[in-house]
Amino acid sequence: MANASPRASLPESVVVCECWARDGLQSMPVLVPTAQKIEMIDRITAAGFKKLEVTSFSHPKLLPQFADAVEVLRGIRRRPGVSHVVLMPNERGFDRLETCQQEGYGAEEIILMISASEKHNVLNFRMAHADAMAEHARIMRRAHGLGIRIIGCAGTVYGCPVGGDVPYSDVAKVVRFYLEEGAQTIMLGDTTGMANPVQVRERIAALRADFPRAELIAHFHDTRGTGIANSVAALEMGLRYVDASLGAIGGQPATGRAKYSAGFTGNACSEDLVAVLEEMGVRTGVDVGAMIEAGIRAEEVLGQKLRSNVIRAGPVIHTESSPEKEPGATPVPGT
Repeated sequence: MANASPRASLPESVVVCECWARDGLQSMPVLVPTAQKIEMIDRITAAGFKKLEVTSFSHPKLLPQFADAVEVLRGIRRRPGVSHVVLMPNERGFDRLETCQQEGYGAEEIILMISASEKHNVLNFRMAHADAMAEHARIMRRAHGLGIRIIGCAGTVYGCPVGGDVPYSDVAKVVRFYLEEGAQTIMLGDTTGMANPVQVRERIAALRADFPRAELIAHFHDTRGTGIANSVAALEMGLRYVDASLGAIGGQPATGRAKYSAGFTGNACSEDLVAVLEEMGVRTGVDVGAMIEAGIRAEEVLGQKLRSNVIRAGPVIHTESSPEKEPGATPVPGT
């Protein structure tokens, strides 16, 4: 019997949703000017990402970073085949998006999120499961009427930072609700980076057995340095959609409440994830060079060094090159 290909379990191509402008910025203390958000979104689009989170319709008092949500949607450059995603926290937010849709500069997709951990959902959204599901069902009916696609996000899929381990039954309850209400895709949120690859495979296998027609999205945070490993594990389980953010920024929303996780809270890093997928022969449609330039610009916009390795080391080199042509490439004897 012939040996299996070393990448046989990986899909031939994936869709990487770039989350810098929404999930990335939501916990950053620096308020990024609207013009720079639009610039970054346009750069990300030009790099070849076909799906990107662009803003949130959260209340400006809770998340002042997104007080300019309408202006951002109005100002970004649209390209055919690109899906623009916004986070939708409640019906008041949807009222605002509905106006944008009617005026011709809305979004193709919205994210609705319920944490599988009810304790976390109450802390983060101030709603018990039953109340959140009732409101989200109303929003989804309205979204269907406008032709907006829905991403139903189950948060804390792999563990809760305030409640500990989350039973599979609680995750399945949220996934089932969104599917029954007509969500086109289901995001599996590792809200504060608690997952590991073995757990990822086990939980996705269970979900695929119970919901075989569901299109699942891998969404991992890099809180404990496992974002890339978990993303690859999910793709090996057959997923075709994965989220990431330039510089690995993002994390817990700035709700005004005390932080419940310490250290890094960012997403899996776009530069590192896309680069390694391309090295493994998985097509992302992203221009790695243009993505690196966007990552460098992201650091300038935020005024700080972010956590991408690839923008420092560059992509893997496969052709012979001369050290003299590479600034800083000094041979080290014995290494």
